[in-house]
Amino acid sequence: MLQWLREYRRAALPGDISAGIVVAMMMIPQGMAYALVAGLPPVVGIYASIFPPLLYALFGTSSTQSVGPMAIVSLMTASTLAPLATPGTGLYGVLAAQLALMSGLVLLACGLLRIGFLANFFSRPVMSGFTIGSAIVIAWGQLRTLVGGPIALDASPHWPSIALGFGSLALLVMAREWLAPLLRCLRVKPVVADIAAKLAPMFVVLGATALVPLLALDRLGVATTGAVPAGLPGLNLATSSGHWQALLQPALLIGFMVFLISMSGAQALALKRGGEKLVSNRELVGLGAANVGSALSGGFPVTGSISRSAVNFAAGANTQLASMITAGLLALALVAPTGWLALLPLPTLAATIIVAVLGMLDWSTLRTAWRYDRADALALLATAGGVLVLGVEAGVLVGVALSMGALIWRASRPHIAVLGRIHGTEHFRNVDRYSAETTPGLLMLRVDAGLFFGNVDAVNERIDEELVQHAGTAHLVLVLSAVNAIDTSALFGLGELNASLRQRGVTLHLAEVKGPVMDRLRDSDLLGQLSGQVFLSAANAWDRLAGSSAAGRPQPAA
Repeated sequence: MLQWLREYRRAALPGDISAGIVVAMMMIPQGMAYALVAGLPPVVGIYASIFPPLLYALFGTSSTQSVGPMAIVSLMTASTLAPLATPGTGLYGVLAAQLALMSGLVLLACGLLRIGFLANFFSRPVMSGFTIGSAIVIAWGQLRTLVGGPIALDASPHWPSIALGFGSLALLVMAREWLAPLLRCLRVKPVVADIAAKLAPMFVVLGATALVPLLALDRLGVATTGAVPAGLPGLNLATSSGHWQALLQPALLIGFMVFLISMSGAQALALKRGGEKLVSNRELVGLGAANVGSALSGGFPVTGSISRSAVNFAAGANTQLASMITAGLLALALVAPTGWLALLPLPTLAATIIVAVLGMLDWSTLRTAWRYDRADALALLATAGGVLVLGVEAGVLVGVALSMGALIWRASRPHIAVLGRIHGTEHFRNVDRYSAETTPGLLMLRVDAGLFFGNVDAVNERIDEELVQHAGTAHLVLVLSAVNAIDTSALFGLGELNASLRQRGVTLHLAEVKGPVMDRLRDSDLLGQLSGQVFLSAANAWDRLAGSSAAGRPQPAA
């Protein structure tokens, strides 16, 4: 804990201060907008941005991670709580904090028990599909707020809301696409230009807020955030005893998503910082503590934001002190008069959400997966479609199930290559890919996967097929250079194969068995029952068996 503070250098202070100010300015409209996505009052987004980064700074290992509300986690919160309570009610707020508490405890338990590896079951395509589906759901859900009324052909348009919402949308899109390049053309430093572009939502929100009293937009029916209570959040210990079981599964899923999203951004920034070392189990503890802190201050589940963390890094953050400064400034914003926050127009906040989440639509992963592995591409599309049709949790579970199914399918059908010797060398390669020589009576097969209960029968079937194609084989050599493990079922399978081959007059040999695998085999009966030998290398097996009377002389491959 706080190792970064013990090693702190004064030279890092200016960068931390500037980054803390910049992210605080960005966090006010963003936090309030993401609270709306979660179905909570806007001020709750600021509550969830104060204590979580302070607690993460105590335990986390990323110097530039910005912890707080995020669009995807806010959507997951809303989808979890909507069937249980009405948004805006006291029970809904209690359940949001309770969900953050349970997610935080899940993360803490994973960190303390060092089981963060479970999060690896979410593949990159599944994460991408989840992000795409969530972004579309969030953007669609904000259209009603953007136009100030229902989306229907027979609905009367509310022109003041439409004008303000689409005007804000246009400004945000233009700022996102062209502000930074324009400032660079004006010879503004690239870092300053990028930060200015990131802060564009704040300036748009401030401008729209100023228009509300100037044009009396609130009297014309434009919805605003309403009164925002001043002062820091109090200690929240309220829970609902009847909802623990209903929140358990969503809390598990949100906890894993929090970790994955946070680690994704933190790892990318760690590389930019010259290989900063991240400790995954301490990250779990830090994120868990952050969510517990959010729950105790009346917030909702939080995570490390990829976009905010990038701004934090670009603004000069050197240590976790930058996030602590951000939290302090947000606390001051609540202590100061908050009357101006009541005038924030909801159509503009909806526009900031739409632009932010649509910027998360990254189709490059789908294009790559479609060219490289159609199974992963289908898992991505299924996840996105599942989120859109079935909901957030069900969509993710569909994607994970498909990814795991594809993994099991591949593992159950390992690649097996017929090997031959490259002429004049001791190298052995797949005869389908190289011009390699073989010899009658000797069949060498390389198994390119670990042997376990799920694939041993398929391996034995493939061996039988190769023996049919190579009639007259007297010696079968299994080259196990790619086999990292052999479980009990596979051990029995190899024993049955050895017995079957013995009855058919074929001698079974093993070659290039890895040390850990050989250690396990020595504790079994297989080596004692093996009809052939165990060779150190494929070349040794070739030299011994190719010259035997049963094998004959080497022949060029067809």
